[in-house]
Amino acid sequence: MFKQPVSSAEAVKCIQSGNRVFIHSVAAAPQQLIQAMTNRASELKDVEIVHLHTEGEAPYCKPEYASSFRVNALFVGANVRQTVQEGRGDYLPVFLSEAPLLFRRGLLPVDVALIQVSPPDSHGYCSLGVSVDTSLAAVQCARIVVAQVNPNMPRTLGDGMIHLNDIDTIVEVNDPLHEVHPRPFGEVEKQIGLHVASLVENGATLQMGIGAIPDAVLAALTHHKDLGIHTEMFSDGLIPLIASGVVNGSQKRKHPGKVVSSFIMGTRKLYDFVHDNPSVAMLDVAYVNDTAVIRTNPKVTAINSAIEIDLSGQVCADSIGSKMYSGVGGQMDFIRGAALSESGKPIIALPSTTKHGVSRIVSCLKPGAGVVTTRAHVHYVVTEYGVAHVYGKNLRQRAKALIEIAHPDHREILERELLETADCV
Repeated sequence: MFKQPVSSAEAVKCIQSGNRVFIHSVAAAPQQLIQAMTNRASELKDVEIVHLHTEGEAPYCKPEYASSFRVNALFVGANVRQTVQEGRGDYLPVFLSEAPLLFRRGLLPVDVALIQVSPPDSHGYCSLGVSVDTSLAAVQCARIVVAQVNPNMPRTLGDGMIHLNDIDTIVEVNDPLHEVHPRPFGEVEKQIGLHVASLVENGATLQMGIGAIPDAVLAALTHHKDLGIHTEMFSDGLIPLIASGVVNGSQKRKHPGKVVSSFIMGTRKLYDFVHDNPSVAMLDVAYVNDTAVIRTNPKVTAINSAIEIDLSGQVCADSIGSKMYSGVGGQMDFIRGAALSESGKPIIALPSTTKHGVSRIVSCLKPGAGVVTTRAHVHYVVTEYGVAHVYGKNLRQRAKALIEIAHPDHREILERELLETADCV
């Protein structure tokens, strides 16, 4: 170490009342620093906490700390959802591609950035590891940078290198990174995966996220050839396709042969896979999610999901009615980028119903629901019942196509509601 480490309690003494504090994203959230900051609640007032989705605990969200900390979330994860929904925290809607601009343009000046990095190499460079995303911009713009240095953080290559000289305070930890283990997917997800895979051409460049549907899609691609990856995030499900050569990036025009991403979330196997791996480029999300960059690759196939979609094609992906559930994220970045790509395919994939049997295809979105992807941007919608290709279809035609892939139990009522509420479409 070129710097003398201090305790986490000592490290967070730089945080003052009224400061804006950025927390490193997803699995990189520095839990010891977070807890140490929260322990100072009685000494602090009106500290604004800014972050994307974070994994692990968010103790600063507890009601008893409401006068000390207030979340201003760029994405609403499970650990802050109740806080935002109850009005003790806020949500800032922003395209993921533009989130770094909030810091770089001074719209959200950062007083303190709390991050987690790999140990420095022989030249003094640490890596932001599993999350470069918008964290890079926050670090570059912060007045003070406090870092957990953790040997369990993989050293990823790309934009996320930060020199010890650019870190003000370091804390040594040896904590396991938060892991998200793949869950077995059911028959519904399997059918969706098969339908989506039927749309994926050999030589396509893929974007997808994490969860049962992306895992089901990846499992259905084992006989494809020459696929590439340019995605804001990926998880363990991609590793077998890389190992088998299905994913080789040979047809990509941007970063051929490399898996391009901005953050990852998965198991230790995934973190070990990306460690010091020159075939994986972890890049600034302002670049990864730039539609001008995305469209450069051929056959970009963007696979995203939704909470509900109405019969005109409007996609709600961030809220349940007026209650914030997640965020805008990068869906629109990639839906548009795929549409502009040569032979690209933007896809919205979702189960036809919720786990309670409520139709996700609706005549009208719930009151207060946010439209993340507009009806004009939607090309393909996939459920377990098939594929609706709505691009080039008028409102009446696309409503019919969407009803055909709704759950059979809901098709008749959707047809009836369509006639009764024609003003929605």
